[in-house]
Amino acid sequence: MDNPHGLTELLTGGRMTWTTGGSAWVARPGEVIEALVHDGFEEYRREVARVGADLESSGGVWQGLNRETGAVASAIWVRRIAPPDALIFIDIDGHPVERGPA
Repeated sequence: MDNPHGLTELLTGGRMTWTTGGSAWVARPGEVIEALVHDGFEEYRREVARVGADLESSGGVWQGLNRETGAVASAIWVRRIAPPDALIFIDIDGHPVERGPA
């Protein structure tokens, strides 16, 4: 995907930042998923890991398919920082989205 507008909006709005030490994004998983849906990806898989009776997930994975282009997007998150933010790894068509969408 050449221009993920939804991810760019999160980045320029300061709601998604790059971690140099973790090689991941810091953001709210729900906002990243909404941005990918805005960019044309339809959800086809979502798994959430929960520990105990906590309302917040400890991590998860989301995948979506863009039916027009055939591109697949993935977002994997882990709660290594204070909720609601998480470390998020984003991949579009096998290419990691790093240090800012193009």
